[in-house]
Amino acid sequence: MTEALTRPELTAADRCDRCGAAAAVRAVLPTGGELLFCGHHARAHSDRLEQMAAVLHDSRTDKA
Repeated sequence: MTEALTRPELTAADRCDRCGAAAAVRAVLPTGGELLFCGHHARAHSDRLEQMAAVLHDSRTDKA
């Protein structure tokens, strides 16, 4: 399932759900929720994020 993000850009207010650092990756889940990760945690969990996310927006590479 691919859908347009209503707010794809990450701002300084968006924080990693694991450690509170600035978020670099937004994973939108098929259930409608989302998870935010810093670069470190996005790399650490990249395989799982790619499997479970309906939409994955990575501001480090600006690819959605």
